[in-house]
Amino acid sequence: MSDVVIRVEDLGKRYRVGERKEAYGTLRDTIVSAVQASMDAVRGHGSKNGRKEFWALRGVSFGVKRGEVLGIIGRNGAGKSTLLKILSRVTRPTVGRAMIQGRVGSLLEVGTGFHPELTGRENIYLNGAVLGMKRTEIQQKFDEIVEFAEIEQFLDTPVKRYSSGMYMRLAFAIAAHLEPEILIVDEVLAVGDTAFQKKCLGKMGNVAREGRTILFVSHNMVAVQSLCNRAIWLDQGQIMAEGQPVQVASNYLQASVSSLTEQVWNDVATAPGNDKIRLRRVCVRPEKAEPSDPVTMRTPIIMEFEFWNLVPETHLILNFQLITDQGTVAFASNPSDQSGWHGHPSPIGLFCSRCYIPGDLLKAGQYRVLLSVIKDDSYIIYQHEDALVFEVQDSAELRRGWYGEMVGIVRPLLKWTTEQIESETQIVSSREGQDYYVPEKI
Repeated sequence: MSDVVIRVEDLGKRYRVGERKEAYGTLRDTIVSAVQASMDAVRGHGSKNGRKEFWALRGVSFGVKRGEVLGIIGRNGAGKSTLLKILSRVTRPTVGRAMIQGRVGSLLEVGTGFHPELTGRENIYLNGAVLGMKRTEIQQKFDEIVEFAEIEQFLDTPVKRYSSGMYMRLAFAIAAHLEPEILIVDEVLAVGDTAFQKKCLGKMGNVAREGRTILFVSHNMVAVQSLCNRAIWLDQGQIMAEGQPVQVASNYLQASVSSLTEQVWNDVATAPGNDKIRLRRVCVRPEKAEPSDPVTMRTPIIMEFEFWNLVPETHLILNFQLITDQGTVAFASNPSDQSGWHGHPSPIGLFCSRCYIPGDLLKAGQYRVLLSVIKDDSYIIYQHEDALVFEVQDSAELRRGWYGEMVGIVRPLLKWTTEQIESETQIVSSREGQDYYVPEKI
């Protein structure tokens, strides 16, 4: 039997933008569609039949060996989720083919495959049956699934009454514990309990060490580099790079983001966020210079985060991760020691949090900011990737003639002292009787 368990050949998926699926349309819909098709044809935006077409995937080919952990990275809309849906048999490709050998377990979206009217217990057995497992096999793993999902007291409650966090815990527990030969996991851990995120990544590592094949889509470059032994970078439905996770992640991060030192959203209704929090403005700038001035390693900088709190008497805290162009978190920070609002409920209103980063700390390179909003010191209620992207330039005065690579994540200017503790005469006298040469000048 071949070691290749997933083979994708010239895969493509096309969608018709704005196409309706209703069996019966109204006269108004027919007229509007005809006018729109005519306008698209005139502008050259339509297909032969007047409908717009969008290729989510095009010409994608790769293979995955048994026991391999493949990371799939790319920006939102790059085609990652479409690829996983095709491999999970949720949707069919337009062209090409995908061949899979083995039982597949998928975790594409929270609660995918759950029947809302069934209880947690019944959904465990339902999902196991869909995977082709016998009842005895499910029973052997049942207690582990319940313990991992932490839903013991709600086990016999219909899942339609579960919170999104409970949905997530149960869905991941089922996908990871029912031992499919191929595990397909989309980015579903971005929002939720931070402790559970850590727990899931730990379980993913265990599954990988057991030799099962994993396809892992994530925006967490550190997780991709630590869990995966190969990575694929998708962009606009095509493979841009394939190979070692560290190199692929570095190429993706350097090419996919540009300088983004300020973003402003003045309309609370359309600003990024949700029904609890909305961003108004994010900014990074030199502390004592013009905003347009370059940031060097010696420059103190300020990060500003303005946000609308939409829920009264809510305990909120901001947290950001400063991520290098290698995908490594240089450090994370939150206002845990500030006076004022920390530890106190916030009323509805517009707030501004500022973080001061001293000079002589950051290494030269490009940095991205992953901004998180945390409720009650435990739950991430919103995350914004690439909230800020900025460049820190090198400082010639600190190089001292050295032009090689400066290793490390940060580059602090630390205090050093040097003093002479022995003179030349003392060195000579201590070596008396030995064949020792002391140069005239040092």
